[in-house]
Amino acid sequence: METMKAEIGIKKKNREAVVDMLKQLLADEHVLYIKTRNAHWNIEGIDFHSKHVFLEEQYNKLEASIDEIAERIRMLGFYAPGTMEQFLEASQLKEDGPEQNNTKGFFTILLKDHDNIIKFIRKSISENAEEHNDEGTADFITALMQTHEQMAWMMRATLKEF
Repeated sequence: METMKAEIGIKKKNREAVVDMLKQLLADEHVLYIKTRNAHWNIEGIDFHSKHVFLEEQYNKLEASIDEIAERIRMLGFYAPGTMEQFLEASQLKEDGPEQNNTKGFFTILLKDHDNIIKFIRKSISENAEEHNDEGTADFITALMQTHEQMAWMMRATLKEF
């Protein structure tokens, strides 16, 4: 649903397309945030403390991204979704959990989700800039992709020992 008309040099149909992409990204970030909090609360093993702290840093980054995405939707003149039902419906991610509550179990699942978000954003960058005339969102999601790439790299490097 559109709020006040945003006269920002992007046609309404293009803003709608961008917002649809941002709504999925917002939903994906929320699902990943919840899964990361779950890992933070429930991880076990000899490396508990370091992974507990690491996961807290990760979910704090995700929380900041969630707010920025919702605000970007508002900047484009639309309302951001805000219910778990909406997020689960729009997300490409699943609410799956690990077979074991250890680093390998949680990080394997979270890494897969980061990789899926990275691929979705990478595909969306050129669509936003070239097809929808929204270089601002393309730039914004490029930074988000880089954040996910760093988070995924850290998990991938951690899993290398397994």
